[in-house]
Amino acid sequence: MAAEISFRTEHDLLGDRDVPAHVYYGVHTLRALENFPITGSPISVYPELIKALACIKQAAAQANHELGLLDATRCDAIVGACAELLEGKLHDQFVVDVIQGGAGTSTNMNANEVIANRALELLGKKKGEYQYLHPNEQVNIGQSTNDVYPSALKVATWFGILGLIDAMAVLRRAFEAKSLEFKDVLKMGRTQLQDAVPMTLGQEFSTYAVMLGEDEERLREAALLICEINMGATAIGTGITAHPDYAPLILKHLKEITGIPLVTAPNLIEATQDCGAFVQLSGVLKRVAVKLSKTCNDLRLLSSGPRAGLGEINLPPMQAGSSIMPGKVNPVIPEVVNQIAFEVIGNDVTVSFAAEAGQLQLNAFEPIIAHSLFKSVTHLRNGCLTLAERCVKGITANEAHLRASVENSIGIVTALNPYIGYANATSVAMEAHATGGRVYDIVLERGLLSEQQLDEILKPEVLTQPTPLYMPPKQ
Repeated sequence: MAAEISFRTEHDLLGDRDVPAHVYYGVHTLRALENFPITGSPISVYPELIKALACIKQAAAQANHELGLLDATRCDAIVGACAELLEGKLHDQFVVDVIQGGAGTSTNMNANEVIANRALELLGKKKGEYQYLHPNEQVNIGQSTNDVYPSALKVATWFGILGLIDAMAVLRRAFEAKSLEFKDVLKMGRTQLQDAVPMTLGQEFSTYAVMLGEDEERLREAALLICEINMGATAIGTGITAHPDYAPLILKHLKEITGIPLVTAPNLIEATQDCGAFVQLSGVLKRVAVKLSKTCNDLRLLSSGPRAGLGEINLPPMQAGSSIMPGKVNPVIPEVVNQIAFEVIGNDVTVSFAAEAGQLQLNAFEPIIAHSLFKSVTHLRNGCLTLAERCVKGITANEAHLRASVENSIGIVTALNPYIGYANATSVAMEAHATGGRVYDIVLERGLLSEQQLDEILKPEVLTQPTPLYMPPKQ
């Protein structure tokens, strides 16, 4: 027989509601649960957001205490509750849906109620005894959802970006290791999927590392844009109900708590309505996704086969690839990263539309901006780590096949062009294509170069980097 659930009664502007006695959230959160049954994902799926809210509420309590607006006993209780949230406790009490109306008010009130009720317990009181410590009167003093929510989103995103940069560095180092391992493995480069000129497999893998390194820097640049917060703006940026000295004080405490080089926006009215920093960050995340997807396309193509494709590299087999074709193995890790990239590109479109849709002094659509950014950051981070650990580190090269492709390729005629001239090189290439013969053999048969000269010109170190023009000895 199920245990009987007890309730406590809470009141808001719409009237009284019974709230389960054991939960830390209150009536505002309860109504949001009923109003927004959208995704089935609560905001607790993004722990960085919960921790960011805790940082802001703690900093606000400390600032208001310094200003004489909050007594030491209540301040200490709020700070204690926030400390538990920063440790990862009570995150299951953040239950409102990630997509919600109200510009994030439900998220802010969920935080206010959880912190207030935990603080009441620390004071020796019961949940719901708000006459001793109130979610709005004490936890939310000097604040509005309109400065708390975007500021929390920026703090949370900063934490997320650091994690993503770390994951990208793991993947970059995996590619760098493969670049070193494959530095002497000769292969044919391709343009437009046609044979081009020789290169090494190490050079090919080095490009993937360089692309990641570039995007690590772009993310660091974008992160600086989200250091500007609007705490102290309250409703629309005028600072109504906040103490004149509140904004610099909460900034001081928030910087100490988070370690982030935060600054207060010079114009709080502008900062309260402008989502440009989120648009910029989303664009950089899309850049990361596009380049990462291109890399995964290459890995799938280079490993295609194993007999009827390019078959130049082998991806580590991770699972059976088919329920009907015995022995088939698919490039499942690059495929999942491709799909993450598609999602991030779509998230960027969502962020763009949501930022554009803001009206006058507030953007009501920041919850979907938050949801989109957190998904992109989280999934890209997981994708980079998965690609590094379960794919890149186990890649091997089919060296004999790669070397044979170079020797049999018509593309090496490009290397001979400075020595035999463009017309001769073109004629040799056409004959090789028509007959299936090797460029090397045709050049010898025509007497255009000697075997010694050909061997010198076609050395791997000559083929894969700029070198002084080789002049054939005088006859």
